Amino acid sequence: MNLLVVRHAPAGDRAQWRAEGKDDALRPLTAEGKRRMGEVARGLARLAGPPEALAASPLVRAGQTARILARALGVGVTDELAALAPGSPPQAILPWLRARSGLDLVAVVGHEPHLGQLASWLLAGRSRSFVTLKKGGACLLDLGARPGPGRAELAWLLAPAQLRRLSR
Repeated sequence: MNLLVVRHAPAGDRAQWRAEGKDDALRPLTAEGKRRMGEVARGLARLAGPPEALAASPLVRAGQTARILARALGVGVTDELAALAPGSPPQAILPWLRARSGLDLVAVVGHEPHLGQLASWLLAGRSRSFVTLKKGGACLLDLGARPGPGRAELAWLLAPAQLRRLSR
């Protein structure tokens, strides 16, 4: 099984959102973030192809990013997964992954530093992150037949600008 890990696209200013007393979980993508993610998604479509399952953090910006990806990659349904919310332990995603272990490609959309910790845990068995994804960036991990800590191999890690270039 391969796991496509995607960080959400650029969202509204966190400090301004907080100053207005709004819940950060509701902070949406910017118009420019949506546009750029559309290009990133087309690049991912050329590079990775359509995943057989797609899940996103319950935060609004991750859900919006997942919907952009779903349209570009031809995925019908997106799961909302609490295990992808900031602060969740990396191992919380294992039940979702293992339930899909017969699939070739699955994708998740979330946030930093959580995604970096998740990738690091899958790659090396430790959640201290050595992987960082930029907003709209992605990596592909080969999880093997049974996902678990320290079992994955990194296939690639690309910045959003690189993925946008692939869309052309």
